[in-house]
Amino acid sequence: MPNKFFLFEYRAEDLVTMRKKHPCGKSTWQVVTIGSDVKLKCCGCGHLMTMSRATLEKSTISVERAN
Repeated sequence: MPNKFFLFEYRAEDLVTMRKKHPCGKSTWQVVTIGSDVKLKCCGCGHLMTMSRATLEKSTISVERAN
């Protein structure tokens, strides 16, 4: 547990696996920007989406670190 308030530690370029799939069929997203809102890019079709950090925490299954 990296922080007192958050389950996952997100960094730019990380790959996030979500619980639900995107309509294109992929469930992995790349983190573009981080703040109170997080901007994500679908790894399948390239769709950009912004969601609150709290919503992202609830939807995340795993985080893969970018090198």
